Amino acid sequence: MSSGVGRSKRLDGLRLLLLFCPELVAEPLEVLRTVFGVVDAVQVRVKPSGSATSPARELYRWTETVLELRAELRLGTPVFVNDRVDVAAALLDRGVDGVHLGEDDLDPRRARELLGEQAWIGLSTHDARAVLHAQDLPVDYLGFGPVYATRTKGYARGLGHEAAWIAANASALPLFPIGGIDASNANELAPLGRAAVAAGILCAPDPRAAAESIRAALSA
Repeated sequence: MSSGVGRSKRLDGLRLLLLFCPELVAEPLEVLRTVFGVVDAVQVRVKPSGSATSPARELYRWTETVLELRAELRLGTPVFVNDRVDVAAALLDRGVDGVHLGEDDLDPRRARELLGEQAWIGLSTHDARAVLHAQDLPVDYLGFGPVYATRTKGYARGLGHEAAWIAANASALPLFPIGGIDASNANELAPLGRAAVAAGILCAPDPRAAAESIRAALSA
């Protein structure tokens, strides 16, 4: 079995991917602590703060902090870096599991060369053509969306859950719908069994209850 197949097998059990955006909440680490044992993976996605700290350094520090919290809680939850292959590479020996790339980020082939065969690489897609193209790339899973309108990324309209269902069925790679997903609409994604969620968990009145509700809906 190749390492690529092995990575895909491990991804089969992942249902709920948390997009950890610390700027969305006042006490991000406390929120993350409450949901770390519920979500199946964490993608660290840091919006530049406008401070003197470089975006890469800020992402590095937050990812390092998330890895430390994972170790403190003695969890094996996969942790991914958003966009920055250089940050992921710098943290491989600290236990980071991979990187998630946008369509305008580093080419996945180059990312694979830099990170090696053991790292997971995800790729964002926004239409059926991109999903089909991704099948020939050295990536392990796809994000697809936005499925619903989302303020986090500034989309007033989404593609709809049926578009996500079609994309998932056209892909041999695990596909995570993303965008505007919360406890009120996660049941529409039950046939897909996966979702990537940010504000729907982080900004909920009870983040843990929201994560549990979404995960239950996806597992239905």
